Amino acid sequence: MNKGMYCIVVKNQIVTGEEDAYLKAMLENAEASVRDEPGCLTFDVVAARDEESTFYLYEVYRDQEALAEHKQTAHYLKSREQIHGLVVDQSVLRADVVALNSVKSVAGNTETKSKG
Repeated sequence: MNKGMYCIVVKNQIVTGEEDAYLKAMLENAEASVRDEPGCLTFDVVAARDEESTFYLYEVYRDQEALAEHKQTAHYLKSREQIHGLVVDQSVLRADVVALNSVKSVAGNTETKSKG
């Protein structure tokens, strides 16, 4: 198995009523991660339709070292402070990326090229 790109899928169940505060922190963190970290290839924030107050973070990094570097950034550390006390339950799936396919943005003109 290729030990190249590394992915985590983080499931966060949030205190009911605190979704906006959580999203503010995570959206800022996700944007800064992709913008400022060469090793962060994708950082999507997804709201579960069938699970109340539940969000998924889909993050793809160049490798495991890039994820470790991400956890040292100011925006990551700030987001951890902001969500402290908001997360009721968390689980993390860790995986190697087999293929990263093209995605076209519906909202805008942005296209992400295939990485794998």
